[in-house]
Amino acid sequence: MHLWPVMGPVERVPNGSSIMVEISVVIPTYNRADLIAETLDAIFAQTLPPSEIIVVDDGSKDNTPSILANYGSRIRSMRIMNSGDLVARNIGLRSARGRLVAFCDSDDLWMPDFLVTMSAQWRAEPKLTACYADFRILKDGALSERSKFEDAPDDYWSSMRATGLEGGVFDRAIVERLLSFQPFFPSCIMVSRPAFMDAGGWDEGVSRGCDFATALRVAALPPLGVVRRPLVAIRKHASNLSGNTEAMNLDDAQVLEHVLHTRPELAVLRDAIRRSIAERRAAALDSSFSRGDFAAVRRIYRLLPPEFRQATQCAKRTIAALPAPLNVLAAALVSR
Repeated sequence: MHLWPVMGPVERVPNGSSIMVEISVVIPTYNRADLIAETLDAIFAQTLPPSEIIVVDDGSKDNTPSILANYGSRIRSMRIMNSGDLVARNIGLRSARGRLVAFCDSDDLWMPDFLVTMSAQWRAEPKLTACYADFRILKDGALSERSKFEDAPDDYWSSMRATGLEGGVFDRAIVERLLSFQPFFPSCIMVSRPAFMDAGGWDEGVSRGCDFATALRVAALPPLGVVRRPLVAIRKHASNLSGNTEAMNLDDAQVLEHVLHTRPELAVLRDAIRRSIAERRAAALDSSFSRGDFAAVRRIYRLLPPEFRQATQCAKRTIAALPAPLNVLAAALVSR
């Protein structure tokens, strides 16, 4: 039986034994006065209470500080200059006392058994760097019928070692799988604090609001745990970058370029990464063309390496270079 050498709540596991765990929760927030109370209340409702809750206020300009003040000593609130969610998460990570750290964005919601289910994975595999849970989308007060993991390719979860705890473990790096399908979100992760900090924590070398680089970092650090049950509700609303697929494709392409330049250990995947970059930019180009944003079409086309430029993208770029209103007329003809 694995024992954490720290004080903390006792978790009961399915076979009746127990492990001592100390869990920190880190919540980055910015202008979420209307939602953060619901997020915090869901954390306070956990069947396994965390040892501490750290809220890093990323320079909110709304009523967020007043909302946080209502919780008094039940939370540890830190206020920083607006620096982005990645910086805020890392500040919380460095301040955390727990051996396990779970992250939750201030507009998302955990199911009551999130912490007990996630922390149990370390009993099955004490060497885990991190563990991700499945999630559903929460939009307009309703949860999606399908979970994120259910949308994965048929063979996505192959080679995963079953743990018997509603999930399993990848014993080898799965970076290449994330190039085609990225199912891991910040509000669904629990990490081993020492291992995650040794890896560099959240990758701040990319734009704000982009956790793809960190997901790729974690995917390269097996063993990686997975809980194949939706334990989190991820909100989708107007301010979510992930609600804009075109912007996401462009941002993810930038992340992959960043990875190529900063992760020499991934050189073996160079061709696959470059292909994924081109596919994302091609999809963004197609979307821009459909919207009639011809300036964006021309800009994105220049980012496509010649060897990845297909006839359809070349034709759309040619149309986008025509003077108005010829470009509009030509685009309408192509779209018929």
